[in-house]
Amino acid sequence: MSLASNGASGYDGGMTIEQTVVQTSRSSHFRAGFLAGIPLWLGAAPFGLIYAVSALSAGLTPAQTAAMSLFVFAGASQFTAVGMIAAGSGPFAVVLTTLIVNARHLLLTASLLPYLRGLPKPALLGLAAQLTDESYALAIGKFLAGTGKPAFLAGANMSIYVVWQVSAWVGIWLGRSIPDPAAYGLDLVFPLTFIGLLVPLLRRPGAWPIALIAALISIITALLLPGGWHILFAAIGAGLFAGNRRQPV
Repeated sequence: MSLASNGASGYDGGMTIEQTVVQTSRSSHFRAGFLAGIPLWLGAAPFGLIYAVSALSAGLTPAQTAAMSLFVFAGASQFTAVGMIAAGSGPFAVVLTTLIVNARHLLLTASLLPYLRGLPKPALLGLAAQLTDESYALAIGKFLAGTGKPAFLAGANMSIYVVWQVSAWVGIWLGRSIPDPAAYGLDLVFPLTFIGLLVPLLRRPGAWPIALIAALISIITALLLPGGWHILFAAIGAGLFAGNRRQPV
């Protein structure tokens, strides 16, 4: 049987040669994204440990602590929720505040949409649900360079998701018997790593003014308003400024 007829009739258990090549390419890009996220584990793991210890101290059960990481999977929002629960805030206030803190993801996902057109909606929802600041920074650099693939983003998302779950479970298992990682400044590793990922993106034309505007808005808002409002206002301000300048974010 010729190669052409083999590809037309079926290959590798019903898959055509073209389908096999596409599947192999997706697996390769997914693996590359997952591996690209591994260096970030050094910062994510202490962050996850701190979250678990804080959640247990706030009165959450181990099951509730693990469920929040599994289904919410948003570090800043989880820390905000735990702090509000410890302070005795009601469910509505906790949900509303965490939604506000995480609203920046509306802008992040919107900026990724041009590179993900053609994907089915379930795939888009899956990528959006697992998106983190760090996996976004890894993927957007690739997309801007013209080498990004949806499978790379999926792999980067999964890499951060895995280490976050594992570190949260370790924190639950060890509980209060482990020293507070924040006492050693380990909670700063993750945000500093994210800053390191953003620096190469500042080489694009017009990026520095946008970054400075976002930083200024964030500092002023953080001084005036409690909670995570500074994150949302900085993201909106940077987006509006970038739109007025007609520069890509």
